[in-house]
Amino acid sequence: QLLLCIFTFAMVLVPEAKDQSKAAKGRRKGLARPPTAPPALSWAPDDPYTPMADYERSIQDMVRQLRNSSEPGDTKCQVNLRLWRSNQRSLSPWAYSINHDATRIPADIPEARCLCTGCINPFTLQEDRTMASIPIYSRLPVRRLLCQLPGELGHKASGKKCHKKYQMVMETIAVGCTCIF
Repeated sequence: QLLLCIFTFAMVLVPEAKDQSKAAKGRRKGLARPPTAPPALSWAPDDPYTPMADYERSIQDMVRQLRNSSEPGDTKCQVNLRLWRSNQRSLSPWAYSINHDATRIPADIPEARCLCTGCINPFTLQEDRTMASIPIYSRLPVRRLLCQLPGELGHKASGKKCHKKYQMVMETIAVGCTCIF
C-alpha cells in the first residue's frame, strides 16, 4: 500500500509541480500568454450604459435632428454640391423620413427614400434614366413588443392588461440609395 501511495503521489503531484515551474519560468522570460479577458456580459435592458442603450440614443438623436431641421423637405431629384451631407451630394440622392412603429424600441427610425427614378449624370448634373436609383438596405437591431392583447386570436377577452415583453429582432431599413445599370 505504501508503494501504491508513493506511485500515486509521483504520477499526480510531481507533473503538476513541473508544469507550474515551467509556467513561472516562461513568465520570467516573457513567453507566457497574456490573461484572456473575461466573457462580456450579456445585454441588460435596465442598464443605461449598455452599447444597445447608446445605439438607441443615437437613433433618437438622428430623429430629433431630422424633425428640427430648418432645411425644406427634400423632394427634388437633384444634386446639391454646396451641402456637406452625402445624401444630397450622391449621384442617387435620397431624403429621410421617419419610420414609426409604436410596438418597437426605438419607435422612430430614420429611413431613406430615393429622390430619383434614374441617377444623376455627373457631367450634366441632370437625371439619367438609363440607370436606376435603388435603396440600400441594412439590418438594424430593434426590440419588438411581444404581447397578446385581449381579443386577439386564441386569447379570451379577460380584460387583463398584457405584460410588456420585448424581444431583440433584426429589422430591414433603407439607409441610403445607390445607382445601378
